[in-house]
Amino acid sequence: MFETLGFENATPQQVSVWFALGLGLAFGVLAALTKFCFRRALIGEDRREARGVWALALAVAVIGTQAAVFTGLIDFAGHRYTVSEIPVLAITLGGLLFGLGMVLTRGCISRLAVLTGAGNLRALLVLAVFAVVAHATLKGVLSPLRTALSSVTVNVGDAGTLAGLPGGALVWTALLAIAALAFVPRSGNPAGRLVLAALIGALVPLGWVGTGYVLYDEFDPITLESLSFIAPMTEGLFWTIASTAVPAGFGTGLIGGALAGGLLAALLTGAFKWQSFESPAQTGRYLTGAVLMGFGGVLAAGCTVGAGLAGVPTLGLAAILALLSIGVGGLVAHRLIDANRTGENDLNAVPAE
Repeated sequence: MFETLGFENATPQQVSVWFALGLGLAFGVLAALTKFCFRRALIGEDRREARGVWALALAVAVIGTQAAVFTGLIDFAGHRYTVSEIPVLAITLGGLLFGLGMVLTRGCISRLAVLTGAGNLRALLVLAVFAVVAHATLKGVLSPLRTALSSVTVNVGDAGTLAGLPGGALVWTALLAIAALAFVPRSGNPAGRLVLAALIGALVPLGWVGTGYVLYDEFDPITLESLSFIAPMTEGLFWTIASTAVPAGFGTGLIGGALAGGLLAALLTGAFKWQSFESPAQTGRYLTGAVLMGFGGVLAAGCTVGAGLAGVPTLGLAAILALLSIGVGGLVAHRLIDANRTGENDLNAVPAE
């Protein structure tokens, strides 16, 4: 469709940067206003409300994404989340490590990106360390270990996607959506917040359709992408330090937009506030969490947004396994770690509170 849009002096990749920038900006603003975070939904003190927000966003994402598949706008055949050969060891271990790191840093990567825009220097340092470790795992000194772990695979055949199971895509889409929506009515969220949560979910199919249909050009194809924070964070880091040699891509625009969205929401609501570490012990804890999330996120092929909010709607078994592993890792870590021993403020709290 790209050739019909009239972009005579721009390539699909160049336009995708601006598209991702808008997508990330919208996510940053909406996530800031709703305090959107998987960790909060899992173990936060206000997890009932947070779970309702996250579940509604997921339900909308699932319905919207599969509607796009049903109408033929996009196709996930061959996508990393729907393959039949699943690297179960890497995904499971990576998810567990990411979940542990998420608890240590008191926020998933998407939430930390939003808080960075709001002046939280703890979140900024975590993002920087996370991006370095993730890039080292993808293409650096840790890549041999990643390759070795990823070599342990299980062939699940048609079960690589729920669409290949009895009932097909329609039934499984309905089951996932109904299961997610069950958390919403008693979550205690006001209607306005639920509307914003639904808009977060709508960004997922918008991303898939934007890159997989609107910007599709058979002579200059780009990757089918939506909301994600693992590869985009490493791409953003690499572009920042080598922009004259490496062109910006979808990931760079997405991360830039999310940071800008967090800043915009903080400024508009008066929530912007500089925050930093309170003790060396706290610093060490967050750095450890950043390393675990950087390594684990790459192994799991996604974070709570990439594999969860955007991955599960593909109906891919790999994405579902990754999200479940992250959840288990977070729950186990929550039981093992005394979250109050360092006396720090909750990183997930709105800076103004």
